[in-house]
Amino acid sequence: MTVAESTVFEALESNVRGYCRSWPTVFDTASGAWLRDEHGRDYLDFFAGAGALNYGHNNPVLKRALIDYLVGDGITHGLDMSTVAKRRLLETLRDTVLVPRGLDYKVQFPGPTGANAVEAALKLARKVTGRQPVLNFTNAFHGMSLGALSVTGNAAKRAGAGVPLVHVTPMPYDGYLGADDELHWMRRALDDPSSGLDKPAAVIVETVQGEGGVNVARAQWLRELAELCRARGILLIVDDVQMGCGRTGPFFSFESAGITPDIVTLSKSIGGYGLPMALVLFKSELDQWAPGEHNGTFRGNNPAFVTAEVALRHYWSDDALERATLAKGERIGEALAGVAAAYPGVSTRGRGLVHGIVFEDPSLAGKVCQVAFDRGLLVETSGSVDEVVKLLPPLTITDDELDRGLDVVTGAVDAVCG
Repeated sequence: MTVAESTVFEALESNVRGYCRSWPTVFDTASGAWLRDEHGRDYLDFFAGAGALNYGHNNPVLKRALIDYLVGDGITHGLDMSTVAKRRLLETLRDTVLVPRGLDYKVQFPGPTGANAVEAALKLARKVTGRQPVLNFTNAFHGMSLGALSVTGNAAKRAGAGVPLVHVTPMPYDGYLGADDELHWMRRALDDPSSGLDKPAAVIVETVQGEGGVNVARAQWLRELAELCRARGILLIVDDVQMGCGRTGPFFSFESAGITPDIVTLSKSIGGYGLPMALVLFKSELDQWAPGEHNGTFRGNNPAFVTAEVALRHYWSDDALERATLAKGERIGEALAGVAAAYPGVSTRGRGLVHGIVFEDPSLAGKVCQVAFDRGLLVETSGSVDEVVKLLPPLTITDDELDRGLDVVTGAVDAVCG
């Protein structure tokens, strides 16, 4: 990016901007798994809007529906009024997602972001149980507003709150202690009246911690966690903001563990097209809100309802996308296994189309991302000290595009480590 090109961003935009520092160019157009900058250079996208673009940039099926809706003067801003677009979304969500999975969930539109959904979920759990404490997990990330930050693990992000983040207690995530029974401490503390741990309203968990470093919870651990909560009358919240909508293969990331959370948060790709939208799903008996007790001006983003409905109908009426995602995930796993075998201090982990390359020397991850960018690929770092290169391509990426991106990633690792 030249000085002239970057002047307005540096002069007017806050220092808080982040991704533009890692990818110093000005993007102009995008299609599928590709972005193009204003100079005509193409970049393959293994970032996918931090998981908000599971169906790619400007997906033609979703774009056509959106254009037709806008040209027809469809409602844009609707608060929580009943609209045709919302009705179609709810009917499609029910018929393609909830009923086939036997899920008796009510649907709340809390506001347009994942943090909005998390805030509403925590608020509802406390209202229903009458209890304040919440248990979260090491390395968790749930958003940047105060409630979401309180259940987030990263110290730097928490420090930005500027006020005490209270009524939460972190517990070790699966694999954090390297123990055979990672839930032993939680059970012991909950059942011991002298542990000093008050009975919580809820436990909030990600089945795969994306921002935390692509930490993958075992299905058995998730089942044991669900049973621990059920037996003690604690609500289980699964934050599926980044890992839902097929990122790990099934529509919900918790499906493979065979559990049914009490509350589920969705955002990012639930809107289909990258338009802001979020949902909170919860068991019917938990729907104890009074009318208007939790609201938000932009919870009725009807254009997002349109693209969300078409995405569900187009991609989730059968299991084709799920099967393709799992196959592509195996393709990534095989490619990264070769990288890990070639270099000491490098390992990999992941599920479906979220994978991480983990470096014992954290400084190497950022260097790999920089080399990848120079070679036309967008990837970001994650983890407590940015020690992980996270791969998050669109689910609709072609095999050829996936292989091309993997060639760049493995070449970047070779350049940095070799």
